[in-house]
Order: sequence, then C-alpha cells, then structure tokens
Amino acid sequence: MDRKNYLTLLFFILIKLTTIEELTKKIVEFRDERDWKKYHTPKNLSLSIAIELAELFELFQWKTDEEIFNELASEQYKNNLSDELADVAIYLLALSEILGINLEEAIINKLQKNKKKYPK
Repeated sequence: MDRKNYLTLLFFILIKLTTIEELTKKIVEFRDERDWKKYHTPKNLSLSIAIELAELFELFQWKTDEEIFNELASEQYKNNLSDELADVAIYLLALSEILGINLEEAIINKLQKNKKKYPK
C-alpha cells in the first residue's frame, strides 16, 4: 500500500474511531438511565458477550457459507444478524468502558502489532 492510500485508510479509521467514542457514551447513558451500572461488571459483561456470540453463531449453525450468503438476500435474516452483531458490540464497548480501556487506542495498537507480526 502506498503512502497516500495508507493515509487515506488511517484517516477513515480515525473518523470511525470517533464514532466508537460516541457510541460508548450513548451506551453508558442508556445504562445509567436505568441504573444498570451495578450489573455491568467485567465478568457479567464478558459472559454477556459470549451469550450474544452464541446467538450469532446460532444463525450460522448447520449452514454452509454459500447458504449464509444466499440468506443475506432475506431482510429478516440480515436484520437478525444485525441485531446480534449490535448486541456483541454494545457489550464489548460497555466492557472496555468499565475496564478503563480506550478501545480506539487498543485497536490501533493491535493493528500495529499485527503489522509487525505479519509483514507483507
């Protein structure tokens, strides 16, 4: 990837990372309005991520990749996938907030580590 494309990609990532921060704020606001913070422990949020992933996996269970891609033509199937992915992301963002981990920085750092670990 040349420098111009790399900078364009980096800029795109940085724009999206701001969205992560905004989403986290909305999730925290939603949680706090319902007084749910007492339930949002690292263990509970980790378990919730695993449970929601299981619900996502269930949508793929016993299907071939081809069948899954064909089912994406169905709005209902795509909406179900969207809901489960959103649930996983919501719990992940809530977990990173409770742990005091800046997920944006963590992703950038991990991408840099992966780039060194898996060079072109």
